[in-house]
Amino acid sequence: MTPGPTDPPQSTRAAVLIPFGIVTLIWGSTWLVIRDQIAVVPPSWSISYRFLVAGIAMAIYAGLKRESFRFDARGYAFAAVIGIALFTFNFNFVYRAEHYVTSGLVAVVFALLLVPNAIFGRIFLKQRLGRQLMVGCAVAMAGVALLFVNEARVDPHGPRSATIGILLTLGGVMAASVANVIQGSAFAKRYPMAPTLAIAMLIGASLDATFAWITTGPPVFEPRFGYVAGILYLGVFASALAFPLYFNVIRAIGPAKAAYSGVIVPVIAMLLSTIFERYHWSALAVAGAVLSGIGLVIALSARRPAR
Repeated sequence: MTPGPTDPPQSTRAAVLIPFGIVTLIWGSTWLVIRDQIAVVPPSWSISYRFLVAGIAMAIYAGLKRESFRFDARGYAFAAVIGIALFTFNFNFVYRAEHYVTSGLVAVVFALLLVPNAIFGRIFLKQRLGRQLMVGCAVAMAGVALLFVNEARVDPHGPRSATIGILLTLGGVMAASVANVIQGSAFAKRYPMAPTLAIAMLIGASLDATFAWITTGPPVFEPRFGYVAGILYLGVFASALAFPLYFNVIRAIGPAKAAYSGVIVPVIAMLLSTIFERYHWSALAVAGAVLSGIGLVIALSARRPAR
């Protein structure tokens, strides 16, 4: 059935807004947790533990739904690409970036995911970038720019460290965008979501562990309650729960609009930092947060881009 002129835009329906909100809230909280995860344990080991937990959780969920893990060669290759791009390259870049810059600045830079998602969506998925979406993008990016300027001013690490951290984060952005656009393709819909992600997460965990062992030596684990709780939170909620919700949003409204979760995530991260890290809001930060929110509303009220 084709939506009529009076039907609400698909992106404003509860089926999209509810998972979009859940994902945004969860991922807005992960930056504080990630910061704690790399205090003692090498980043790649923390990432491998996270996606081992996530992969097992997704496999259990797929089993409960009685979804088959029997894929053809192309299906396994598809899962492997997701695992390599998203659960290996992306997270290794992002976790290491937090060694050089504040979690708030990493969250702000990662909001630029909107740009490659929109460009790749246009090139590979033939999705048109409507005027309203472009206006929302411009307003939101202005907000992100103000947040970036504010964070760069107060970052204690200095220009060289900030540059390294930003470049690492941009590497993560590009890797994540590849996985996002692939998930938005018609090919991705041939395979059930839960088994695909379970395989992708376990492949990612295996590669992360291999890389960690080669670069840092045997496994390192911190038997501290906060660290273990962080692994479980990041594995179960921020991965096994959030990624299926996010990828379903991508399939519904396209990778460009779905990436707006990354625009509002830095604002949530800063709000949480205000509570737990005594973050002080400047006029620039407030203006950036407001513009990001306005741009989000404008873009999400646009109709789904035509394929």
